[in-house]
Amino acid sequence: MFDAETVIVGAGVVGLATARALAMHGHEVLVIEQHQIIGSETSARNSEVIHAGIYYPKNSFKAQLCLEGKHLLYSHCHSHGVPHKRIGKLIVASNEQQLDALSAIKAQAEDNDVNDLIVLDQFELRQLEPELGAVAGLLSPSTGIIDSHAFMLSLQGDAENCGCQIAFNTSADSWRMLGRGGFEIQCGDGTRLSCRNLIVSAGLHSSHLLGQDPAFENMGGKPTRYAKGNYFRLSGRAPFSHLIYPVPEPGGLGVHLTLDLAGQARFGPDVEWIDQIDYEVDPARGEKFYAAIRSYWPGLADSALEPDYAGIRPKLATPGQGNADFEFWGPQHHGVAGLVGLLGIESPGLTASLAIAEHVRKLL
Repeated sequence: MFDAETVIVGAGVVGLATARALAMHGHEVLVIEQHQIIGSETSARNSEVIHAGIYYPKNSFKAQLCLEGKHLLYSHCHSHGVPHKRIGKLIVASNEQQLDALSAIKAQAEDNDVNDLIVLDQFELRQLEPELGAVAGLLSPSTGIIDSHAFMLSLQGDAENCGCQIAFNTSADSWRMLGRGGFEIQCGDGTRLSCRNLIVSAGLHSSHLLGQDPAFENMGGKPTRYAKGNYFRLSGRAPFSHLIYPVPEPGGLGVHLTLDLAGQARFGPDVEWIDQIDYEVDPARGEKFYAAIRSYWPGLADSALEPDYAGIRPKLATPGQGNADFEFWGPQHHGVAGLVGLLGIESPGLTASLAIAEHVRKLL
C-alpha cells in the first residue's frame, strides 16, 4: 500500500493544473508545497500575459502547448469567472533595421498556426497608439492578460473538489525508488511519503530534485540556471491600450510594456543571470530601462519608473544559447513507470499550463 497514489511536488500554476487534470480523471492526488500558499515563485512573478504562441520553434513543446493552452485558458476563464481581458499586443520595429526581424516573427507565427497577426505600417500604428514611436508592427489580437492568482485559485478549487489534497509548508528534500515499485519522498520535517506516481513540478528546484537520481545526467538531464527578470512600474497612467513588445532579445522578449487589469503599466522583464534566488530589484537597473523603452515610446518622462518586483525563470539554456524548450523527463528517458519531471517550465508556462497538465496526464 502507498500513502498516496500520486504525489505532485510543487503547487505552482503547472502543478495545480496537473493535479486538477489527474483528480478530474479519478486519480488520488496529493500536492506538497514548500511554501504556505500556492504559486508564490515563478507563477506569481511574471507578466500575467496570455501568449498567442508566436515566437517558438515549429513543433516545439512551447509552440504546441502554448497554442493549445491559450484556447483552453480562455475557455476556462469564461467558465470559471477568472478575470482576464483579450487586450491585444503590438510587436514593434523601432527602426528600418528591424523590419526583417519583424517579418521573420510573422513567418514563425504562421509556422505555428498562429494566423491572426495583422501587419501595420507607421501610420496605422499611430492610429492605434498615438504615443508609439515605431516604423512598423504586428498586431496579435489573441494575446491577453489574466489575474494569475484567481486562475490558480480556480485550479485549486477544481482539484480539491475532486478529492485532491494540498500539504503546505512541506518540502521534498529527497526521494528514492522502492524495490516493490513506486517512490518514497523524504520531506523536510522528517515525514516519509510513499506513492505509486511521482511528478516533480518544482519550477526553480526541479533539476536539483531530479538530479538526485544518477540516471538524470546519464539520460541527458540538464541543470537549471536562473534568469532573473526585473520589473519597473510607471508612476501615473500609460497612454497605451495594448501591450507593447519590441523585437525580442537573447534570453527573453525584451523590455516590454504590459498592463494589468486595472490599467496600471509595468515594464520588463530584463535578463539578469544569477546563481542564487534573489527577488530584490536594484533601482540602478532602471537606467537601462529608460533607453530600451524610449526606443518605442520616446515620450517616457524622466523619473517616471519605480522598482516593482522581480521573477526568476528556470532556464535550461546557458547565457548566449537562446531559449530552450520545455522538457518532460518521463519514462521515455529513464524507463521508470510513474516518474515524470518537468524542467525549464518558464514562459509561456502560464498560458500553456492546462495543455501541459494534459500532456503529463498522458505520460502517466
